[in-house]
Amino acid sequence: MSWGYSYYNHSQPSVAQQREIAEKRRKKLEKDQVEIQPVIIAGGKIAERWWGIAWNKNLESYADFENRLGRGRSYCKNGLILDLRISEGGIRAQVSGSSVYNVTITIDKLADRHWRGIVAACAKRVENIGTLVEGRFPQELADVFMKQGEGLFPSPKEIHMLCDCPDAAMLCKHIAAVLYGVGARLDRDPLLFFKLRGVDPGELIKKSVEEKMQNLLANAGRKSGRVIADKDIARLFGV
Repeated sequence: MSWGYSYYNHSQPSVAQQREIAEKRRKKLEKDQVEIQPVIIAGGKIAERWWGIAWNKNLESYADFENRLGRGRSYCKNGLILDLRISEGGIRAQVSGSSVYNVTITIDKLADRHWRGIVAACAKRVENIGTLVEGRFPQELADVFMKQGEGLFPSPKEIHMLCDCPDAAMLCKHIAAVLYGVGARLDRDPLLFFKLRGVDPGELIKKSVEEKMQNLLANAGRKSGRVIADKDIARLFGV
């Protein structure tokens, strides 16, 4: 028999009780599984770095999600996500509620035409992987990354969600919690975002390096021309 309370019981447990139940379930999962990856929020914020904040901001920008995100945010903050794993194009999680619910989210691969546009926009603008993951890039790139329908972040129609809880809503609080949990996970490891969208962040760096090398070679050619001209002038004046 699992710890918890009836879905139909109108007496909902307090936050402290929810956390206690989740902790017991987490310990049980740790015994039953080789490894689990819970989402633990240490402070009051789910995300503090650019990628995690941007992920959550993108979720909150869609009216389709607005009414269901609040409960999910609380679930995430209260440590009710027992396990969350991100793979290419997919997210799997277990969330503590009236029972332990399984959440599966699939996200469409970023359209190639959008990725090509983003790579081109990043030319000469992204110094290295460190710059990228830390969100230290020009605001123009942030706008490109977050452009709805064309940027890196998925739109609602690109997010396909499933939870085995009794709630018939497309976006239940367990799914909403997991979506916020992804923001928390990206805060720790932003490169997971590119894995989730099925693209290689190295392409952004490669394009920037190629553009810079082309500029350096072009400038070097112009500089060589000026040096020759200076020598000719020196000879002319007998210097």
